[in-house]
Amino acid sequence: NAPRPRGPYSQAVVVGDLVFVAGQVPVNPKTNELELGDIKSETRLTLENVRAVLEAAGSSMKDVVRVGVFLADLNDFPAMNEVYAKYFPVDPPARSTVGAQLPKIKIEIDCIARLSK
Repeated sequence: NAPRPRGPYSQAVVVGDLVFVAGQVPVNPKTNELELGDIKSETRLTLENVRAVLEAAGSSMKDVVRVGVFLADLNDFPAMNEVYAKYFPVDPPARSTVGAQLPKIKIEIDCIARLSK
């Protein structure tokens, strides 16, 4: 249910009881095309792609222990954080958020999670 990788990388790698999810971006999994919009819509689609990769690997959003968020514009932090908080409402994972040069997109998110028990 996640978009196909857009380059020579794995969407996730399982090592022991951890899942390392590659950076996900706002790509529609049905069309494999970028869906550009405001930061809230791009964050939502990106997190849905993270969720799909985690579930395919045998994990879930509640098993995430660390998240990396890359923003093209750090002024988008409050709006991104509003959407992000809905995906991690209880005991949110550790997180880093940094500004980054991103091609066309406003956000990229990677994470590390435990395998679900």
